[in-house]
Amino acid sequence: MANIDRRNLLTAGIASTAAMAISGTPNIATAQEKAPIKPERLKAGDTIMIIAPAGVEYDKFRLQLSIESLAALGLKVKVAESVMGRHGYFPAEDEVRAAELNRAFADKDVKAIIALKGGWGSARTLPFLDFDMIAENPKILLGYSDITALLNAIHFKTGLVTFHGPTAGSNWGSFSAQNVREILFDGVAQHMENPQTKRDYLTVRENRTQPIVSGIAEGRLVGGNLSVLTAIQGTPYFPEIKGKILMLEEVGENIYRVDRMLTQLELGGHFDNCAGIVFGGMTDVDSDGGYGDFSLMDILEQHCQRANKPAFIGAMFGHIPDKRTMPLGCRVRMNADSGTVTMLESAVI
Repeated sequence: MANIDRRNLLTAGIASTAAMAISGTPNIATAQEKAPIKPERLKAGDTIMIIAPAGVEYDKFRLQLSIESLAALGLKVKVAESVMGRHGYFPAEDEVRAAELNRAFADKDVKAIIALKGGWGSARTLPFLDFDMIAENPKILLGYSDITALLNAIHFKTGLVTFHGPTAGSNWGSFSAQNVREILFDGVAQHMENPQTKRDYLTVRENRTQPIVSGIAEGRLVGGNLSVLTAIQGTPYFPEIKGKILMLEEVGENIYRVDRMLTQLELGGHFDNCAGIVFGGMTDVDSDGGYGDFSLMDILEQHCQRANKPAFIGAMFGHIPDKRTMPLGCRVRMNADSGTVTMLESAVI
């Protein structure tokens, strides 16, 4: 979601939520939640489909690098027809991008689907997705950032466990690649603890976690990019948060905007209803530097301490170079004091 102004998008989401509250409409998510479905694990020689449900891509070399990276994982690669297309700031019309995702799920030769990149636009495809067909053809769906809309909507509507992790166009360093191998190929139920190294410093400075509210909680993972998630609040595609571990990450936002988005989730009752909160990368989130501004931790403490649910910041997912693959819909245990997330089951079969 970097370099995308989401203010109009968030305004629409807030208006939609407010309208529901005024009308007394119950939370439409509660009655529709599906039982979890696990996709089949990947193996060497499987075919993965690259799709482009969000932002336009102008650099053909990025696609080439994406294909090479996936091939290095031992996978065969198919590319959706419109991936390098042009329709304004999208690769193709909403219906076309949705149809390509539908075809990828329906294609028996395709074992997993990965987004080329994020940006903006995934939410616009949601009305055109065939959720019944997707539920009948469960397979791995991988991506992050704007892909949060697809990951949560598809999991909520079908029960399919989806994966918040690298896009095809990510850098694919050894940490991210190893996480994909363990989670998606080997079916490891990971204990996610940040690697710690001092490098040339006197103390560990990289990949540190910080508790916000002490405690341990269990539940199924849900969430992803903060602005994308809040933008679908109040729609039929917003996931059920009650009893879940809510994971949130963000990039390139002013602290007051992060505050506004967290306030929207809090006003919706989602902090009170969730079991715990895990913040990943809050990359380039900063204030304008005005006198008396809140720090990011000030804001996180204000919201999380009111809810009094276990919470910590610093998990390795989101807009960071070394990112984990986080399985949405998988049952996990979080420990805010140790800054760990432990999968209680494999995310694949």
